[in-house]
Amino acid sequence: MPPEAMTSATATVDDLIRLLANRRVVALTGAGCSTDSGIPDYRGPTSAQRVRAPIQYQDFVRNAAMRSRYWARSFAGWPRFSSAAPNPTHHAFGALERAGLLDGLITQNVDRLHHRAGNQKVIELHGALAEVRCLDCGCLESRDALQARLLDLNPGWSPASFEERPDGDAELVAAAIESFVVPTCVACGGVLKPHVVFFGENVPRPTVDAAFRWVDAADVLLVAGSSLTVFSGFRFVRRAAERGIPVAIVNLGPTRGDPLAHLRLDARLGEVLPALVTALTSGDGGGLGRA
Repeated sequence: MPPEAMTSATATVDDLIRLLANRRVVALTGAGCSTDSGIPDYRGPTSAQRVRAPIQYQDFVRNAAMRSRYWARSFAGWPRFSSAAPNPTHHAFGALERAGLLDGLITQNVDRLHHRAGNQKVIELHGALAEVRCLDCGCLESRDALQARLLDLNPGWSPASFEERPDGDAELVAAAIESFVVPTCVACGGVLKPHVVFFGENVPRPTVDAAFRWVDAADVLLVAGSSLTVFSGFRFVRRAAERGIPVAIVNLGPTRGDPLAHLRLDARLGEVLPALVTALTSGDGGGLGRA
């Protein structure tokens, strides 16, 4: 643990406010930001009770049956996922950017809720489910448009019930999947894939490099709602630590980055982030806003 680091047992919201005040802050966000919007996470405090086996990239590309399984489940889960609204955490990040107190936001989420809350300086590490891409010609289609095509191809198809899972997925019985018809690309008839990075797939190098530039230019890296289990996000915490950039982590439960953190808060984002906005933008408490 870095010298003078504060664990969740000793750190307070006031400590976090003092660390961020008058500094260039870049945020790294994860699924914990969106759980209050009704989107389940993979590794939250209760996720160990639920078996989560996300589809692998190679399985999707090579196996037509796996693609049918994916799109049937996505078809069932999309209406709830796409109707999710930004919560106080998203709105707090939007307010921080508008106030000039957040230099950039790197998100591992694919729900675009940060955008809907007003953030414009966003790097989507894993893409967004709002778009679908053809693996053959590269043509992009909106997920809403694809949902309409899926509905036309599968009239009357509806699972009796299902469990909502992370990233717009849904748990279905096998019988409901067998009859599901999957559309092809409108431009070339090729294979369609959500425009996101699957497990087993690499984040595009230009995206990673852009995120590294933001981290390198920051005075503080604020990690919010991520266990950092996946290297995709953890690499930025490691990069900040290597360069002596303080890392502040706010998350319910332990994270892979805890040993590298300067400050660690085991707390609800929906309480911490709004308090942070109030303190940094109000002018109270000794002029905490950045000059």
